[in-house]
Amino acid sequence: MMILKRLVLISICVLGTPLWALEPPTQTLLEVSGPAGPLKGTLLNPKPKTGVAVLMIPGSGPIDRDGNSPSGLKASTYRLLAEGLAARGWATLRFDKRGMYASAGAVPDANAVTIGDYVEDVRSWVTALRKETGARCVWMMGHSEGGLVALAAASDQMEICGLILVATAGRPMGEVLREQIKANPANAPLLSDAMSAIDTLERGQRVVTSGMHPGLQGLFNPAVQGFLISAFSYDPRRLISGISKPVLVLQGARDIQIGEVDARLLHQANSGSKLIFLPDVNHVLKSVTSDSRRANLATYAESGQPLAPGVVEAIADFMTDNTGEVRR
Repeated sequence: MMILKRLVLISICVLGTPLWALEPPTQTLLEVSGPAGPLKGTLLNPKPKTGVAVLMIPGSGPIDRDGNSPSGLKASTYRLLAEGLAARGWATLRFDKRGMYASAGAVPDANAVTIGDYVEDVRSWVTALRKETGARCVWMMGHSEGGLVALAAASDQMEICGLILVATAGRPMGEVLREQIKANPANAPLLSDAMSAIDTLERGQRVVTSGMHPGLQGLFNPAVQGFLISAFSYDPRRLISGISKPVLVLQGARDIQIGEVDARLLHQANSGSKLIFLPDVNHVLKSVTSDSRRANLATYAESGQPLAPGVVEAIADFMTDNTGEVRR
């Protein structure tokens, strides 16, 4: 009799769990047309399909679809987010940016891009993701600079359910860059050159780097100045103020790249948005329990470290709560 009871309890637990939480998700490689060649990404779909989907928009620099880069960033933030959301029943599409990695053939020069170019790519991915999943609409989730791209793309994108802005600046990028450079005491010798360069780029003009401090040569490389001029011209507060669909602003309290002030500015500019602060969470969504900058940065190279508790849950719960109430 005891054995029978145990079997019944096991059956109830299994039957009470969604099938997509029991079966591993399916992974499919997708591509869409780019300017000169295909853009490529990875679709992670729960089994059975649920018809709800998220497009994950990557942050700045040479970052791949998993959230890693050759510069030592190995946090695998986007892959871990995709896997966590799949376990909650959400299909996700993450992709390599035009000119990079598997999308290298999309443009001849990965540096010769603008925020507007990334917006075009996002719109192509939204269409492809809806077709592949059968989703009525798609959630756009932007991380860091990807949040700015999501905001720009949402201005006239009617096929989206809403926005998830993770560690997204609430000020023009030039303002944020000034703050980031000043925050590191080691940058004192190059502050004058850096501030002057940012001022010039904000005016839409290029800067001469030949006499600039060597520590700034990479940041203000002439090859990326066109992109910087483009990025500096956007004000996230103006963009978010015109969005009527659901918006989640998610910010880690131990983020040393984007501060709480940015999250609050975004929320203030769109009073209908939801603002969530996660304690002991940093920019790459890993757990950090001290004020040590070294300890914080160490997590950027830890692909084996899971995402901080509460990250996936906050995103999934917000989308679930709002999927049936999309404002058009």
